[in-house]
Amino acid sequence: MYSLVIFGPPGSGKGTQSEKLIEKYGLTHLSTGDVLRAEIKSGSELGNQIKSLIEKGELVSDEMVQEMVKAFVMKNKDAKGFIFDGFPRTVAQAQWLDNMLSEISTSVNIMISLDVPDDELRIRLLSRGKVSGRQDDQDEAIINNRIDVYKNTTLPVMEYYQKAGKAKGIHGLGTIDEIFGRITEAVAL
Repeated sequence: MYSLVIFGPPGSGKGTQSEKLIEKYGLTHLSTGDVLRAEIKSGSELGNQIKSLIEKGELVSDEMVQEMVKAFVMKNKDAKGFIFDGFPRTVAQAQWLDNMLSEISTSVNIMISLDVPDDELRIRLLSRGKVSGRQDDQDEAIINNRIDVYKNTTLPVMEYYQKAGKAKGIHGLGTIDEIFGRITEAVAL
């Protein structure tokens, strides 16, 4: 089983590149953003709590996300491998993911980090917000908060995987195919 974490700030292209990785390698995609949005859409109490946090640009608690991630992995434990998109977002989540994957005798093979300047992230998110209608991508104050949260809370995950020798930074500017070419060189599957 081959598993990778696709990592980067909001708007860096994780979802777009994940789609291409799924097509090329046949990995099972776990987008915590998609899982969280589905929970919100369900109208459940948990969904309403998640909606409130996301609307402020804040992170959903580790416990909530980990519960959803574990259920997804266990449901798909015979998969060829996984792409973790939007998870882990904290060092505690990365440690938890390592422990949980060891229960099914696998681990994260590589963490791909898409590096994109803040100004480009803002442009991409505002554009995506106009097309998708996502409220969190239409408010520049929320976008700036999301970028700050990424830098302060999520970026240390990169250091965690660097220490494990599993992190690979990818220049995230250029065409989708140029960026994908850089990723496939790093993955070397």
